Amino acid sequence: MTTKSIPLTDELHAYLVAHGSPPDEIIRDLAEETRSVLPEHATMQVAPEQAAFLTFLTRLLDVRQAVEVGTFTGLSSLAIARGLPQGGRLTCFDISEEFTDIARRYWARAGVQDLIDLRIGPAADGLRELPHERHLDFAFIDADKTGYPIYWSELVPRMRPGGVIAVDNVLRGGRVIAPQDAGDRAIAAFNDEVIADVRVDPVMLPIADGLTLARVR
Repeated sequence: MTTKSIPLTDELHAYLVAHGSPPDEIIRDLAEETRSVLPEHATMQVAPEQAAFLTFLTRLLDVRQAVEVGTFTGLSSLAIARGLPQGGRLTCFDISEEFTDIARRYWARAGVQDLIDLRIGPAADGLRELPHERHLDFAFIDADKTGYPIYWSELVPRMRPGGVIAVDNVLRGGRVIAPQDAGDRAIAAFNDEVIADVRVDPVMLPIADGLTLARVR
């Protein structure tokens, strides 16, 4: 037994993925195309176990209205959309037509394109255009790290009571304890902001590069 999460070797990670909703052909093809076409950006894609967790969480929370900030080639949005019921809606914000053109193809292949509203442009501006009432069930933040406080400030007031915000890359490869660049410093400061925010009940999990879940009160 252990009192902390165990490190994952490549073999153990493969075992974990294989025994927890393993990727289907669409997810495998999307991941492979991302690595092949965008090798310098491929690490921006969520881990396969994280994608499975997003689908599970979306279903568990009975999410009907969701937001994603930072879509890249679409794996996380595909995972969230697969957890939505018929009539559910996922609004995605991203600034890249190049990356999201790949996403659109895989959304269509998975049959979830009608559940996703992709908006190209600065996410901060797009979030401000959303209705101000507390209507969102779920939000996933995985974009430019210095923008996290802005996205957080726009999303929290729009979450329904009991809604959940998931925030990716909160460990920054372990560098949050000794920040080395602007992104590291931004995330370290953001993590302090979240734990001090009386509007939410947060928990930080060692999934992939660190995932914070915050339940809005």
